[in-house]
Amino acid sequence: MPELLIEFFSEEIPARMQARAADDLKRLVTEKLAANGLTFASVEAHSTPRRLALVIDGLAERTADVREEKKGPRVGSPEQAVAGFLKSAGLTSLDQCEQRDTGKGVFYFAVAEKKGRATAEVLAEITPAVMGDFPWPKSMRWGTGTVRWVRPLHSIIALFGGAVLEGSFDLGGAQGKLVFGNSTRGHRFLSPDAFTVTNFADYKAKLRDAHVVLDRAERKAKIKADAEALAAQEGLTLSPDDGLLEEVAGLVEWPVALVGTIDEQFMDVPSEVLITSMRTHQKYFALLDKAGKMAPRFVVVANTVTADGGRAIVAGNERVLRARLSDAKFFWDQDRKTKLEDRVSKLGAITFHAKLGTVAEKVTRVQVLAAEIARSIGADADAATRAALLSKADLVTEVVGEFPEVQGIMGRYYALGEGENPAVAEAIAEHYKPLGPSDSCPTAPVSVAVALADKLDTLVGFFAIDEKPTGSKDPYALRRAALGIIRLILENGLRLNLTQLFKAAHGAYTVGGFAAADGVATDLMAFFADRLKVTLRDQGVRHDLVDAVFALGGEDDLVRLLARVKALQTFVGSEEGANLIAAYKRASNIVRIEEKKDGKAYDQPVDPALLTLAEEKDLYGALSGAGETARPLLAKEDFTGTMAALARLRGPVDAFFDKVTVNAEQADLRANRLRLLSQIRATLNAVADFSRIEG
Repeated sequence: MPELLIEFFSEEIPARMQARAADDLKRLVTEKLAANGLTFASVEAHSTPRRLALVIDGLAERTADVREEKKGPRVGSPEQAVAGFLKSAGLTSLDQCEQRDTGKGVFYFAVAEKKGRATAEVLAEITPAVMGDFPWPKSMRWGTGTVRWVRPLHSIIALFGGAVLEGSFDLGGAQGKLVFGNSTRGHRFLSPDAFTVTNFADYKAKLRDAHVVLDRAERKAKIKADAEALAAQEGLTLSPDDGLLEEVAGLVEWPVALVGTIDEQFMDVPSEVLITSMRTHQKYFALLDKAGKMAPRFVVVANTVTADGGRAIVAGNERVLRARLSDAKFFWDQDRKTKLEDRVSKLGAITFHAKLGTVAEKVTRVQVLAAEIARSIGADADAATRAALLSKADLVTEVVGEFPEVQGIMGRYYALGEGENPAVAEAIAEHYKPLGPSDSCPTAPVSVAVALADKLDTLVGFFAIDEKPTGSKDPYALRRAALGIIRLILENGLRLNLTQLFKAAHGAYTVGGFAAADGVATDLMAFFADRLKVTLRDQGVRHDLVDAVFALGGEDDLVRLLARVKALQTFVGSEEGANLIAAYKRASNIVRIEEKKDGKAYDQPVDPALLTLAEEKDLYGALSGAGETARPLLAKEDFTGTMAALARLRGPVDAFFDKVTVNAEQADLRANRLRLLSQIRATLNAVADFSRIEG
């Protein structure tokens, strides 16, 4: 079956846009193929700095014939209804319609037979439509044209079954049209001449001959392998940096790795500063020695092959790096002349948020909260207070001003250089952590206290001024802050009362216009419940089980809550648990229906004297026993034992429903049995709200 090959050849596409653009190209084309009834066997999308390419194999040469039916009004309907139907169906007379008896009357049906079209015709329409719909994050016009594209377009390959599609893309204005063709160009410098292709295999092979590695994954693998080989020759290892690898793969079509040298005079500057400067400004990879420390070497990936083996390229990059690192060293030397504590007052000039005050005010609040948390988790409260005081001071240093990525990290270096307690210095570095799911989580008690205080202050403040995240927007990264708090608590096994902490953080604010503390705490607990679902979902825990535990209310100890949820998950996954939940739902439904019908509740105690059948007596005894067994187990937080006690209810509950008629003719028996069913609900709901459990 024929193959479709498309290539859009242009000036350099920004590296950050390429992978997404390839996905968008695949999505847009395949959606339009599906809309035209075309299926395919396989699809691949590729991107390089100067091209987007798509190959689809297994397309039919023609679209299928289609029979479309449209049901109209009943025969004998008013003329206005009939006229509207004919117009919508594109018909002029009822003679063109069929009449069918549907069993609910005789109706008009419009039947249209649409012959299939040549796939080449469809593709010639789809291709420019896709280009017009392309969702570039940023685009431009060029020359006199009116169309927008990420960068100026030069040519379009559009081949189906080896033949060029008849079509073009109108650039607008005096630019004219780019007619579909079968030619492209290779590497800008190494192979700039045009060449023609016949299919994807030919296209890919000729690109390689023209010094273009089409496959992004292959370029990444080559860059990594070549860089590692160069490092090994120096007795070093490559510092892992997947983000930089992804970016560099979008900067080169023919990657050539080269190794350069960093002047020794710069090696006393913290490695994080050196690496940040190299990766951010120059796109260099750092190398590490056997001890894992940064070595005075770097890898630069060129996009060309030179006669001198890259010596001139390396020398040029070393000169540029020398200038960059001279600035970094100057900032580092200057910053160390002023103590961190002397910089704290300057934080008053930085606004945290217009309604929440300055960063200096935030530091004051975090000090109070960090000390309180430290005392509750057995950390050094004085060290936590000191770390909180200094935590933001590096924001007004020259190095962080130039390289914001190293905030916190630089604070640690400055603090250690000033003789601060190592625990304080580490807490300064770690108080922003964890920044995401792949980031490490602090474990040192002082670091944990300050990290929690900083995030709690942020969350409470923004919730108090009603700046909560929406479905699509979270400009203050509040979801990340909540997930960070959850990780800090769970991974360190901290027994904290979140509601009290929310209120303590709320009380530390002195600005006006705040929502009440109770309301903020309630909203935040609901927010944390949603975030906890995200965290536990990654661990294979069902969201409805989290709902079931949160619905009990008053549970804000995340460690205890997680233990309860995991015990509940084990319980509902067992045969006894699944059957007991089904019985619970049956009992709850009966009670709810009867309470609604009778206009009264049946939550009163059961009267043992009215229990006449063995099965209802057995159930009453089992419920009483389960409750007595569960209460001390719950108090000891033995949730697994509690669930085991409840599981023993399955037999008596099954027997009750098999043998006992709930809606007995005698009113007193009926009411007592409904109270017994209500007791099933109450007994199980002591552990979790079982009505929230799905299935």
